[in-house]
Amino acid sequence: MMLFDNLDARIEQAADKAAEVLFQPETYTQAGIVLAIYAVAWLIANRIRTYAPLLDAGYEAAAVHPVRKFVSRLGALIFPLLAILMLRVSVEVSENLLDQGWLVQAALTISILLIFYSIIRNFIRNRFLAVAFRWLGIPLLFLHLVGLLDGLIAILESISVNLGNIEISAYGIARVAIFGSILFWLGRVSSRTGRDFISHQENLDVRTREVAAKLLEVGIFFLIFLLLLQIMGINLTTLAVFGGALGVGLGFGLQAIASNFISGIIILMDRSVSIGDYVELEDGRTGIVRELNMRSTTLETYDGKDIVVPNEKFIAEIFTNWTHKDKSQRYRVDFSVAYDSDVRKLVEIIKQVVASHPQVFSGEDVPFEERPDCEIDSFGESGINMFVEFWMEGVDDGKNRVGGDLLLMILEALQEHGYEIPFPQREVRILDKQGPARGRRGA
Repeated sequence: MMLFDNLDARIEQAADKAAEVLFQPETYTQAGIVLAIYAVAWLIANRIRTYAPLLDAGYEAAAVHPVRKFVSRLGALIFPLLAILMLRVSVEVSENLLDQGWLVQAALTISILLIFYSIIRNFIRNRFLAVAFRWLGIPLLFLHLVGLLDGLIAILESISVNLGNIEISAYGIARVAIFGSILFWLGRVSSRTGRDFISHQENLDVRTREVAAKLLEVGIFFLIFLLLLQIMGINLTTLAVFGGALGVGLGFGLQAIASNFISGIIILMDRSVSIGDYVELEDGRTGIVRELNMRSTTLETYDGKDIVVPNEKFIAEIFTNWTHKDKSQRYRVDFSVAYDSDVRKLVEIIKQVVASHPQVFSGEDVPFEERPDCEIDSFGESGINMFVEFWMEGVDDGKNRVGGDLLLMILEALQEHGYEIPFPQREVRILDKQGPARGRRGA
């Protein structure tokens, strides 16, 4: 009975205290301050979204770019952030002018918890992380806001195990688990956002975008790894000394790989080689760039072979990129005609024949210097050596065997107009007809 009497007395005392507080003018003043802050924050947030429609939540559905979608989600946080900022200032004002600010402080605590919940709902897509933040992060945040978290930390730190020079406490494990989850979530979000941003850069080829996204992901998670080591209490100075010694050892053993890796980054930055370029190496091998990796570049030849070239060759050696800046190329086809041919008439015939090919640049809209041109190359032993120059898009090989088509078309044109294609001829003259006869008589 004594226990119930004490409980009733405490409940009655608390009710009297609550009634006393509720009937104080300062309480209603604080309530008015809180309501006024919410109204002002709502008006300012609407005004900001009016002048910056990108921050409007309704813009998210129409936005295509991932960064714009992310910014539109941030627009939903304008109102609570403004309210929290003004409530924080109002706490100090209330304590100085009214000698109490418990109601404003309570409103500030509730606002912080609500905005944390809003962030979990709108930005965390992983279901496990969302549940963990909702049922573990919100209570911890509440304990921190009401000033009870330090006591909980002290209790968890007292629960520890010593393994040699290493002390493992319950607080250390919880800290690594909580902040590690937050860091990896931030890394995943940053990596996904950066990857989506890079994938929308249409001025970069597909492979370059993939490599750039992978480099961004590696850099983000490397930074997260360093931060996590700091949270775990591992001395980064010792790790740096160990990493330096390990780096020197690996540098000698993996020098070629490191060189090719750095060369790959340089190629991506200066764009000297891109996917689809037709490249001729210094040793004469040619092919189309199909893959551009961090260690090597793969060239596909027209006969179906793949040439894997270390990236260092594109930095240290000379190579020819036929289609780097301009896909248009100039080629020539050689042929011969007899000396008694009407060359002036033949030149015009060949120009028309070559211009009729669908892949050859021709017509009035084509610059004069890029139109088909037929000229005399030299005077040969058996006939006049001639050639025709023409421009086309791409490389004259593989699917674009324009040179072979033109040779056939030139042959048919020469035969149609009666032009003779010379062949080697030799004339034998006998200068001394009496020599063999005298020899027989002498015998």
